[in-house]
Amino acid sequence: MAESEPKSAPVIVAVELERLHGTLEAGFARVDGSLALLVQRSDQTDKHLADMESRIDALERARWPLASIAALTASVGLMLAVWELAGR
Repeated sequence: MAESEPKSAPVIVAVELERLHGTLEAGFARVDGSLALLVQRSDQTDKHLADMESRIDALERARWPLASIAALTASVGLMLAVWELAGR
């Protein structure tokens, strides 16, 4: 039976360093993928926010005539009431 030779310290260190290198590489790849996903979600959120802002702007532009119409209607009603009172 042949005895296995004990590995020398530099060989053990080199093997462990190679194993650590693989582990770090896999970890960095996972973190890089997570960061890419976060960037994608951030871009989607920015697009959604811009869309909402444009919709709010459109609603605000369409809303301003309502106050003018209400004031005009109230004025016409007041004039009709005064005219009715003056006519009697």
